[in-house]
Amino acid sequence: MLRAVYGDPRAAAELLPRLTERQAAGLDPLPTEPAELAPALLRAHRAEIQSLPDDTRLLLLLAAADQHPVPTHAFPRAVTAARLDTRPLEAAEAAGIAQATADGVLFRDAWTRIAAYETGSPAARRDVHRLLAGVLRGDGETAGRSWHRGAGALGPSGRLATELGAAAERACAAGRRTTARALAERAAALSPDPHAQSRLLALAAACAWQSGDADRARRLAAAAQEETLTGVLALRAGNASEAFDALLGAAVRRAAGESGGEDAEAGGEPSAAGPVRSVPAQLLAHATEAVIHTGDLRRCREAAQTAERVGIAAPGTLAGLAAAFDGRYEDARDLLMAAAGRCGPGGDPTVLMHAGIAALLLGDHTRAATATLRAADSARTRGETATVVQAMEFRAYAEFWTGRSRVGEAAARDALGQAYATGQDNGACHLRAALAMFAAVTGDTDACREHAAAARSYALARGLGLPAALAQWALAHLDLSSGRYAAAAARLRALAAFGPGHGHRAIRHLATPHYVEAAVRTGDTRVARAAHADYHRWATTVLSPDDLALSARCRALLATGGEAVDHYRDALDLHSRGTRDFERARTELLFGSALRRLRRRTEARDRLHSALEAFDAFGAPHLAAQARTELRALGAPASSAQAAPDTPTARLTAQQLLIARMAADGATNREIAVRLALSPRTIDHHLRGVFTRLGIRSRIDLVRLLAEGDET
Repeated sequence: MLRAVYGDPRAAAELLPRLTERQAAGLDPLPTEPAELAPALLRAHRAEIQSLPDDTRLLLLLAAADQHPVPTHAFPRAVTAARLDTRPLEAAEAAGIAQATADGVLFRDAWTRIAAYETGSPAARRDVHRLLAGVLRGDGETAGRSWHRGAGALGPSGRLATELGAAAERACAAGRRTTARALAERAAALSPDPHAQSRLLALAAACAWQSGDADRARRLAAAAQEETLTGVLALRAGNASEAFDALLGAAVRRAAGESGGEDAEAGGEPSAAGPVRSVPAQLLAHATEAVIHTGDLRRCREAAQTAERVGIAAPGTLAGLAAAFDGRYEDARDLLMAAAGRCGPGGDPTVLMHAGIAALLLGDHTRAATATLRAADSARTRGETATVVQAMEFRAYAEFWTGRSRVGEAAARDALGQAYATGQDNGACHLRAALAMFAAVTGDTDACREHAAAARSYALARGLGLPAALAQWALAHLDLSSGRYAAAAARLRALAAFGPGHGHRAIRHLATPHYVEAAVRTGDTRVARAAHADYHRWATTVLSPDDLALSARCRALLATGGEAVDHYRDALDLHSRGTRDFERARTELLFGSALRRLRRRTEARDRLHSALEAFDAFGAPHLAAQARTELRALGAPASSAQAAPDTPTARLTAQQLLIARMAADGATNREIAVRLALSPRTIDHHLRGVFTRLGIRSRIDLVRLLAEGDET
C-alpha cells in the first residue's frame, strides 16, 4: 500500500478505510490512479498550487511533465526554448512547494508533483508535452521524445502508437521496465487497432510485473485478456496448479503456432533478450517452477511428456525431476548436471535460477549459492525485480545447507519484505517456510512455530506443496534437535504420506537422514531402513560428498557396536570434502554419544567438544545443550575450550588440538590418520584449519606456539 501511495503515510491513512474487503485481504489489486488513492490529500495539494501565480503554475506544470512517469530531464532546455522567465518559481519556493535547482525543479514530495500536473488544463498539458518533445533531439532521448509526442496527442493515432510501442520494446530490452510500461500503456491508449492494443497492454503488464508493480500488472493483464501472463501471476500469487495448467497450455499453443508466432503479441515476461519472452521454452520453464512448488508428480510427468510430444526443449530441472520421480536416478543425474552447469555470470536469470535448483537437488550447495546469487544479480541488472525475489527463495536453501543460518535468515527476511511489496505472496510463503527452518536450526521455538503455521496455512490453500513440506520439516527438525524424537518421527512419517499440494517428494527425500535418526531413537527402524536404501541409491548416483556422508551416518545409526564406529568415521571423512558443516557437527555429536556408550571416553570427549564448539559458532543453543549433556555424562567439563583462554591454542577445537600436538611431535599426516582412524585428506583439512586459526604457515611455527602454550 505504501508503494501505491508513493511512500506517503498520509495517503496510506486515507486509502486504508477506502479499501474493499477483497482489496484489504490482498485478493484484488489496489487502485492505481492518484484520484482513487487519496482524493482528499490530492485536493489539498491542488489548492496550494492553485493559490500560486499563473506563471509559477506553468513552470511547475512543465517541471512535473518532465519528471513523471518518464523522466526526461529537459526542463532547462524547454525553458530556454520557450524563453520563459524562471523568477516566478520564487513564489513556489516561498510557499515550500518546490525548489529551483540547476537541473530543474525539486518538488516537496510526489503528491505535490502530481498536484502540479493535474492542476493544469488538458490543453496546457498537451502544450508542455509538445514543448518537451521539441527539445529532446539527442540520440539517447528517443523514448522521452516519443513519450511526450504521445502525451501531447489529441486522440488515437496508429502512427504514434507504433512509435511508442517500438520505444517501449527498446526500453524493455535495455532493462528500463518502468519506462517501458509507461510507453506501452500510452501506446495502447492511442492505438485504434484492438489487436495491437491488446498486445501493447500485455507488454505493459509484463513490464509492470517485472518492475515490481504487481497490482498495475494484474489490471493491465486483465484488460489485455492475456492468459500467459495471468499464468505467471498465478504462479507467484495464486493457485500453483492452475498456474501450471495455464502455462503448459500456453506453451503448447505457442509451439503449435496457434498464438501467431513467437513475437511480442502475448504473455510471458520481458527480458533483455527481447521485448517479451513468451517462447514455448520460457513458458515451460515457468510451468516447471509451478511443478516444483506444487510437488505434483503427475503434472511433472505430464509436462515432460507434453514437451517431448510437441518438440519443446524441456528445462533440465523438469526432465531431471521427472526422471528422479520415476526412479531413473542415472538419467536424473545427467540431466540435472547439465542444467547445473549453465551457471555462468551474466546469463538469463531464469536459466541461472534453474541451474541453482538443479545444483541443490544434486547436493552441490556451493554451485547452488553461486547460481542463485548470479540469478539475482542478473535480474537486478535487467530490471526484473520480481525475479530477484524468486532467486533469493532458492538462495535461502544454499545458506541453510552450508550452516550459514544467520546470514541466510537475514537474506530471507529482506527477500520476504520484497516479496510482499511486489505482490508475490506465494514467494513470501516459501520464504516464511525457509525462516521456519532457520529458526529450527537456531532453536527459536516460537519463531519456528509461527512461521511454519503461517506458511502451511497459506500453502495448503494455494496447493503449494514445497513450502508446506518445508514447514513440516522445520517443525520436525526443531523436535529432533530438542530431543522430542517421537514427535519428530511422527511429523516426518506424515510428510511421506502427504499428497500433491500438501507435501513434496524432494523434501521427503532430503529429510531422510533426520527421519532415520528419529526412528532409531524411538526404536522403529523398519521404515527407516527402506527410506535409507533409496537415499543411499541417490547419493551413490550423484556422488555428492555431503549426501554420501549423511548416508554413512544413517548406516551408523542403524548399525551397532564397532560397525557403527566405522560408519561414523566414513561419514566424517566424507563430510570433510563437503560443505554442510552444520550436519558435520550433528554427525560428531551422534558419534561422540555412540563412543560414550562404548566407553571410548577420550575420543568421545574430543568429538563432543568439537561438536559443541561448532554449535556455539552456528548459534544452535539447543544442540549445544545436547553436547554439554553428553560431556557431563562423561564427567568432562562442558566447555568447548580445550586450552587456557589466554593461550593461542584456545582457538582450536579438541580434535584440532589433538592433531596439532601429534604434528608438532613430528608425526606425518599419514601417521596421524592411522592413529585416529581417519583419512590423510581429513588430517590435511584439519591442519589447514589449525594454521588458519593460529595465523601461522609452517609446522615450525606450530611447534613454537604449542611450546609457549605449555609453558603458560
